[in-house]
Amino acid sequence: MNPFNGDSQGAIFGTLLTILGSVAVVAGLGYFFYCPCERIPGGWLLGENVTGPVSDWSVANDVPLCQIQVGSWLPHSVNLNCMSTGGKLYLSCARCDGKTWSTVALEIPEARIRIADKIYPVKISRVKDAQTLDEAWTARAAKLGQSLDTPRADGWWSFRVESR
Repeated sequence: MNPFNGDSQGAIFGTLLTILGSVAVVAGLGYFFYCPCERIPGGWLLGENVTGPVSDWSVANDVPLCQIQVGSWLPHSVNLNCMSTGGKLYLSCARCDGKTWSTVALEIPEARIRIADKIYPVKISRVKDAQTLDEAWTARAAKLGQSLDTPRADGWWSFRVESR
């Protein structure tokens, strides 16, 4: 009797589909809860929730990147440069216009930010005035060890982050 004939072939195919479906679900959940990874966005940020207000965000200068989570019903998170100066926190974004996270952030400013495995509820707002953009740009250069007199790049956006 050939096990690949008739009903047994359908059973094997069904089992393979079940296994592949299970792997896809596990991979999808892993992506949603583990990422953002490098340039791949993720979903819900995990970490220790901090509920109290933050007045000094200098801890952001101790981590290479921060993760921001935006969106009200379906979270979207990404890795971003974050930098602090004078206790204030900024996020930076090159060629930000039209990116998913920035588009959502402009419409829904309530977000969550992860810094060193701690999650903070925040409100983010795009910075447009030149003096504050220059302040954020200088803080970015200092954190990254770049020349402080490098002119701010065209198309570079910055967002101010505040506790909520």
